[in-house]
Parts: sequence; structure tokens; C-alpha cells
Amino acid sequence: MKRKVVCFGEILWDNLPTGKKPGGAPMNVAYHLNQLGVESTLISRVGDDANGRDILDFLRSKGLSTNHCQIDASYPTSTVEVVIGADNEVSYDIVEPVAWDFIEVSDELDSLVAEADAFVFGSLAARRTVSFKSLNSLLEKAKYRVFDVNLREPYYSPDILTLLLRKTDVLKLNVHELNLLSSWFSSSCSKEWDKINLLQEEFGIEEIVVTKGSSGASYYTRHAQCNYPAYKVKVNDTVGSGDSFLAAFLSQKLKGESIEGILSYASALGAYVTMQSGACPDYKKYDLEQFIWRNELSVTSQFLSK
Repeated sequence: MKRKVVCFGEILWDNLPTGKKPGGAPMNVAYHLNQLGVESTLISRVGDDANGRDILDFLRSKGLSTNHCQIDASYPTSTVEVVIGADNEVSYDIVEPVAWDFIEVSDELDSLVAEADAFVFGSLAARRTVSFKSLNSLLEKAKYRVFDVNLREPYYSPDILTLLLRKTDVLKLNVHELNLLSSWFSSSCSKEWDKINLLQEEFGIEEIVVTKGSSGASYYTRHAQCNYPAYKVKVNDTVGSGDSFLAAFLSQKLKGESIEGILSYASALGAYVTMQSGACPDYKKYDLEQFIWRNELSVTSQFLSK
């Protein structure tokens, strides 16, 4: 039986010095899930404008349905102004308000989410009241809630994050985000294990995944920890690598694979994407499998009991 995943949140254009590129973590996750053979659906909203038509055309070109991408007559399609400063430092201005700040719920979306095997969401789409209320409502319908934290300053607060964490089954975040979130609730946690325990105890989260770039990734349950090394590759860019990791993680998790197999597959796709240009490079599942076959890790995973 083909698994189904729904991704909720922002789709946008990154306005780069070299031109515009489509972006948005939920869109990236949906794209990679689709490439891996998982039926993925995106819930978002675009403006009734040229940028909106262009991004919907892009989604269709990638094989993604646009049936649940709403059209907003009042607010524009989202854009992010990307500025390259001194020493190649990059800054972002996520323009607001935009169409995805006003995603609306419906009986159709309620049913869509209730029937899905997993529901993926982030923190950015909760920055304004309408989409936050819609997200909160859909979280009540979801059976397996996957929170990809994806913090973007200044669009988050402890209050909003706390509400979302309380409705999370799987939490995926990077080391910086783990340090920040745990610091809100305790100043005494110095070790990663303690920070994970804090979040699990505070919010009842069963599974936590911490991505660590070139240092690999760690997966935690209430009783065990599994560490997996990163694939050693020549990096082109890291745009969307975390999103591809999450998609691969879910594709294997929903198949019931072992955690070592899940992390190996997720780490492989994350590495493969960093070798390409952009968050959504063209590839087939076969390409990823060939990459894994050619780059078998000599380092094995480390599994620890808590």
C-alpha cells in the first residue's frame, strides 16, 4: 500500500542575485517524498499573480499536485529577498504578509490530513494568526505529527513553539535549534542527551532527530539513542539538505525499516542533495540507490541504551 504524507506551510520564491528560485521547506519535503515513491500532498497558498502562477507551474513540472494550494486574491505570493554581504554572509528578508499567512481549513483538508500516514509542519507558517489557527486545527486531525522546527528569525516565540511541541510525535531539528529550545526551559542542561530528555519529558515527544551536518545525525526515543555518521562528499551547496533528510527518513520510517536503515537512507539523500545545485535537483530513486551502493560507509552506527 502506498503511504501518504501531507506537508503544510510556506512556498515561496527566493530572490537571489542570480535570479529567483522556488523554495519553502514544506515544498522541498513534499518534492523529495514524491521522488522516493511516497504520495505527498502540499497544503499552502499563493497570490493571484505571476509569481503564484509560476510556482504552481513549477510544482506541476515536478510531479506535485496543486489541488490544495489555495489562491489568495488579497495577498501576494511569498518572496524572500536574499542579500549577499561582506565575506559572503547571507541575510534573508522573508516579506510579510503574504498568501501563505492566510491558509484556510475546510472539511476536505480535515479529511485529507486525517487519512494521511504523516503530517509534516514547521514553525514559520505559524507566524500569523490565520495560518496558525489552521495548523492547530489540522494537528488535531493528524495521526502522526512531524514537526520540522526550521526556525527563522524573528518569526518564532517560546509561546508558539510550546503549543506546537505539545502536539508533536516526531521532532526534527538541528543542533542550534536544540540548544535554543532547551535553553528556554532549563539553563542547567549541558549535554545533548540531557537536552533531549528535557524536551521529551516536558512535551511527551516520543522521537527526536537531531541533524548535525558533517557530523551526521542522532535519533532518540525515550529509551535509546542511535548516532549515524555523515557521508563524506564534495559539497556544492547545502540548500534543502535537511528537508531531503527528513523526506528520506519518513519514507523509510513509514515502511517499518530499522532505525539504522532509516538513518543511513536519510543521511545518504541529504549528502546526495548537497552535491547538487539547489534544494530540488532532478533525480530518481535509482540514482540515490546507486549513490548508496558506491559510498557504503565504513563507519557503523552507534546504538546506545538510555
